[in-house]
Amino acid sequence: MTRHPDRILLIALTSVLVLLFALALVRGETALPFLSAFEDILAGRDTVGAVILGQLRLPRALLAVMIGGSLGLSGAVLQGYLRNPLADPGLLGVSSGAALGAVLVFYTGLAGVFSFALPFGGLAGALLAVVLLLGLAGQGGVVSLLLAGTALTSFFAAMTALTLNLVPSPYASFEIMHWLMGSLADRTMLQVWLCLPGVFLGSVLMAMSGRVLDALTLGDEVAESLGFTLRGVWGAQNRIVLGAALAIGSGVAVAGAIGFIGLVVPHLLRPLTGHRPGRLLLPSFLGGAILLLLADLCARFIPTHTELHVGVLTALTGAPLFFWRVSVLRKNGS
Repeated sequence: MTRHPDRILLIALTSVLVLLFALALVRGETALPFLSAFEDILAGRDTVGAVILGQLRLPRALLAVMIGGSLGLSGAVLQGYLRNPLADPGLLGVSSGAALGAVLVFYTGLAGVFSFALPFGGLAGALLAVVLLLGLAGQGGVVSLLLAGTALTSFFAAMTALTLNLVPSPYASFEIMHWLMGSLADRTMLQVWLCLPGVFLGSVLMAMSGRVLDALTLGDEVAESLGFTLRGVWGAQNRIVLGAALAIGSGVAVAGAIGFIGLVVPHLLRPLTGHRPGRLLLPSFLGGAILLLLADLCARFIPTHTELHVGVLTALTGAPLFFWRVSVLRKNGS
């Protein structure tokens, strides 16, 4: 059963998430009679309020919860499995692979042919990264997984830079850089439905690893003696990698690269969960969703000439929080 401190933490995080989600729907550049717009959506009336609420604000808020939550969960799972507090969802190379797939769609001009070319390209790049990662890592364990992920990240980053260097059109280069900075603007329910299956299935696979992560704190041998399979086709490593890849790849495919959430959120919440990897998973999902929702609200409301990219804001927000966490660890001598 969930312990009392865990219940308090989950209730607090859920309350903040619901509050921010409601704020994302109610507030915006255009004054909106929320209740009447909501009634118009239920009645199927295509009023201005219904369009703004149902086709602009709601998809953006849903994607923030889905992508932010999956990034936070991925960070917690990977840090627990790799037993490395610096592990980040980008460590597997899936984010870089998805980014390369999307960049190639821009480069080939397919982005202008049909609207779903960009997310499909991102998903294809993420799938390629998973196949290569599992093929390279094999059954070698944590070290092989880290080396394979690092190699793939470097390779995909180099290929992305090469593609940018070869792009003949300055406009195409601008579009690529614009997408790589990460944004939830101008997304519709079509992107939500496209992202949902991968995020849901990936999150379920990662959530199933809670007991394995707790057992791994005692070592691989102890975990296997307790009946947990770490290697093999259906081993914990493959389930974790596949789950993280599905969730991360789906998010990058529709929103671009959004960093720091998977690194910072587990760090902030880990002391509140007794440093137990299994107890950290759900709070990390909620915390990641909160952080991305908050960053997106700031991107919408900060007065600038053009709307800020949410990926830039998460980096600007996450880096100081991470620096603060490092300073706390130094003071505590840990």
